[in-house]
Amino acid sequence: MNARALKEAAAAVGGRMPDVCPAVALILGSGWGSTVEGMRILHETAYAGIPLLGPTGVHGHRGRLLVGELGSTVMLVFEGRRHWYEGEGWEPVAFPLYLCLHMRVPALIITNAAGGIREDLDPGSLMVIDDHINAMGVSPLVGPRDTALGARFPDQTEVYSKRLRGLLHEAAGGIGVKSSHGIYLAVSGPSYETPAEIRAYRSMGADAIGMSTVPEAMLAHAGGMEVAGISCITNRAAGTGERHLSHDEVVAVTRDCAPRMRALLEAFAACAARTGGRT
Repeated sequence: MNARALKEAAAAVGGRMPDVCPAVALILGSGWGSTVEGMRILHETAYAGIPLLGPTGVHGHRGRLLVGELGSTVMLVFEGRRHWYEGEGWEPVAFPLYLCLHMRVPALIITNAAGGIREDLDPGSLMVIDDHINAMGVSPLVGPRDTALGARFPDQTEVYSKRLRGLLHEAAGGIGVKSSHGIYLAVSGPSYETPAEIRAYRSMGADAIGMSTVPEAMLAHAGGMEVAGISCITNRAAGTGERHLSHDEVVAVTRDCAPRMRALLEAFAACAARTGGRT
């Protein structure tokens, strides 16, 4: 990963927004883009015009960098993500985190679409990520040590902030949105998993599975940000349901869940504002 190029690109993009001080950043996964509809947009840049990021290559990821107000909370929003499986290296995946670090954004919420492994996680469920398992076979921290990401061997005991998880739980309860908590497992993709793999991952303690989030969480946590993650369960994992898996179904389910996802983010922003801190 070219840390120098990432820092230069982040400084260039951040320089376009010199007076912006976001309280939280959002990375929106497949189908989560409509959650920005309640925001007042203050700034917009297409990914195609951002060095090292570039246009998204997956349906359901619009590819816009936004600054928006949700209630009284200013947010830096990445409407769509780049994935490791797109084959363009770590720079497109890592750029959002380097921009957050450059702009001194203290907290990050990462969202995704995931397959449900645990029996109660049916399509349409929302799961707050308590911890993760990296089954991608790669790590974004490999390579020369970058001082922006802290220690050579970053601690992973609490990647997902207990405080932010508590705020998400409070927010969901306050608006009557049911949410679960669980362990998210990331694979490299882009193929879906086999039933045998799902049985193995279940035995490892995984509750939901996807192809993202873990690299971003690792980078943000190593850089000193508070991190929270939310999965929208869009399908039963391979071998645990009767349907064949497709990305069209993933996008359709997240689109149907959008009102609840948007309500949860709005409630989270309100809860965060009541804490009196930046997040």
